[in-house]
Amino acid sequence: MLLLISSVKLIAEIALLALAGRWLLGVLAGARRETNLFWRVLDAMSQPFVKATRAVTPRIVLDRHIPLAAFVALGMVWVAATLAKIQWCLEHGVTLCR
Repeated sequence: MLLLISSVKLIAEIALLALAGRWLLGVLAGARRETNLFWRVLDAMSQPFVKATRAVTPRIVLDRHIPLAAFVALGMVWVAATLAKIQWCLEHGVTLCR
């Protein structure tokens, strides 16, 4: 169970960092971000989460807001996984969490 919780937490962390990096690089690169190799790599890493968010959100939400919604949703998943890991470690002992 700890492996599952840690895996979900790790995937959320990687996706959150990819979305944050994509946003920051998009701000720095401006309109030419599409030609930036690193932006395309970060975009490819974050696309599954953005598409999943688009699938569950109503159509009234603008497409440009979907990455922000994905970031917020992944943040909530990360917080839930962190709390679940803390709870598991308190129930089973901290020595098993290492």
